[in-house]
Amino acid sequence: MNISQKVLAMSLSVSLLGAGTSVSQIAQAHDVSHESVTKTDSKAVELRSNLDMLLSEHAYLATDTMRKGAEGSKDFDASVKSLNMNTKDLSKAIGDVYGQEAGKEFEKMWAEHIGYFVDYVNATNDNDENARQEALKNLDNYREHFSQFLASATDEKLEAKGLSEGLQMHVNQLVSAFDASVNGDYDKAYKYERESIHHMYMVSKGLSNAITQQFPEDYHHTSATTKAADLRSDLNYLMSEHAILAADAMQNGYDGSKNYKASVKALEMNTKDLSKAIEGAYGKEAGMEFDKMWTEHIGYFVDYVEASKNKDEDAKKEAKSNLDNYSKEFGAFLSKATDNQLKSDELAEGLGMHVNQLLASFDAYTKGDYKTSTMKVREAYAHMFMPAKGLSQAIVMQNKSKFEMNMPKEMPDTGAQK
Repeated sequence: MNISQKVLAMSLSVSLLGAGTSVSQIAQAHDVSHESVTKTDSKAVELRSNLDMLLSEHAYLATDTMRKGAEGSKDFDASVKSLNMNTKDLSKAIGDVYGQEAGKEFEKMWAEHIGYFVDYVNATNDNDENARQEALKNLDNYREHFSQFLASATDEKLEAKGLSEGLQMHVNQLVSAFDASVNGDYDKAYKYERESIHHMYMVSKGLSNAITQQFPEDYHHTSATTKAADLRSDLNYLMSEHAILAADAMQNGYDGSKNYKASVKALEMNTKDLSKAIEGAYGKEAGMEFDKMWTEHIGYFVDYVEASKNKDEDAKKEAKSNLDNYSKEFGAFLSKATDNQLKSDELAEGLGMHVNQLLASFDAYTKGDYKTSTMKVREAYAHMFMPAKGLSQAIVMQNKSKFEMNMPKEMPDTGAQK
């Protein structure tokens, strides 16, 4: 899958083009309010965004943990703990919707499938092909059982067959990313990792749609599948992915890892996708300016890594100063682009948090404090969903009529959506 093409096929640029059904038809078809169609912070959209974060983080943490397990990395245990914490958070989210018992059952099954991935890693480390095949067989059985569980929970609004197909994609992507990494094909490993993260946004879209249809009053009769919701989700994906790819590249650069160049390449591809998204909303010139400034701030993070390796405190301070200045300049750029709907000082403050989280994670990593390092990465990941929320709402308000059209009347079965 070409991530850039996939993203451009979504709402960031496509939703700003063309016409379709009227907002009254949309509202009538979904029994939702006219106003909520153009909101990126409705109850339904907030649900989808929360599932975006938790499900995509699972994919990232799973690929990261599997890779570290094969490499025997010192931060492997901390990665496992982060993955387990994500499972707890996901289970709570399910429990909040379907009840405590459903949450417990979800957690049991979700933790079980993670265990099968661990079995696959261990079997690979032991060169035990039979054990590898057994792990894959267990994952195959799991997806059938888990699909039935979700189909039942959603009153068949998500079909078991489609869920099973989607889960198979999830398994294939994680296993392929791991196999490629073990075989030294790091470019392919990061390609599959990005695909695995992106895939989970399709799952969160389908699941949030099912939940809001089951419990419309709980979500104020709002929809999780409006064009405005798609826009926010697209930005959720691109911005949060930047955070984890940046953290990964910084660690790899410090360690001199074999996959450093591949991680930098993946980060650069994310930058291109983000820039294309901005271009889709604000035009080619704005997209080019965004690309220039975004690339510049990544360069300052690289400077910080190099200074840390060389134990050059002055160079570290200079890199941090450059990042602080960037936060102000970039805040002003986005404020202007959004017609001051996003305030430059608030943007600068948010960007400062982003910088501080990545640097805190990196500093902890260099000191061997892997618990703090992984915790800060999770914070950095979650934080990026905040600017995605603000920017998506600003874009919608600037192009409101364009987001009142073409809302789909029903969702696919969350197998291989889009």
